[in-house]
Amino acid sequence: MRFLVFFLFLLPGASALLGQSYPESIAKYREQYIADLLTDKRAPIQPSQVRYISFYPADQSYCVWATVTLTPGSVPFLIQTHSGKQKPFKEYGVLSFTINNQPFTLHIYQSVDLVNDAAHKDDLFIPFTDETNYETTFGGGRYIDLTVNDIKDGKVLLDFNKCYNPYCAYSDGYSCPIPPRENSLHTEIFAGEKMFQH
Repeated sequence: MRFLVFFLFLLPGASALLGQSYPESIAKYREQYIADLLTDKRAPIQPSQVRYISFYPADQSYCVWATVTLTPGSVPFLIQTHSGKQKPFKEYGVLSFTINNQPFTLHIYQSVDLVNDAAHKDDLFIPFTDETNYETTFGGGRYIDLTVNDIKDGKVLLDFNKCYNPYCAYSDGYSCPIPPRENSLHTEIFAGEKMFQH
């Protein structure tokens, strides 16, 4: 039974089968996101600023299955950050997916600094830009988090409704990775977190 519930949550729209609509599940996810943002010891905003956080309406067409091509043995490299520092990452794999009948790819990265951290060794990171940047979303791009365990039989559920802003979108003084050029999506992703309006 536990496996069945887990499997259903992997399916787009399956939350409705469990008594919760997809928009409701995204609303709950965002509530937790904001709560976590405020309780982080490095929190970039104050509770009074939460009203300036906004999102696109939940849109299930931006929740898609992606094929994962793993890239074992990839060479670590440095990603530039908004503070001018560099952070070491290695490529974990490449996602292939379709949105609005257009094929796209995104590269998945793994932090070299966290690989040996038991609590974060399975964390995966997808920084990306799209054509909403500087218009309705943060100019420096947005992020999606996954884990190694999210990948099942070479597939992963990629939900842009859960993409979020780096801390640099809220305040200066953070070293937020700048999405590599290979993760530039030449389309508008009308999903996830919008530009911080404070």
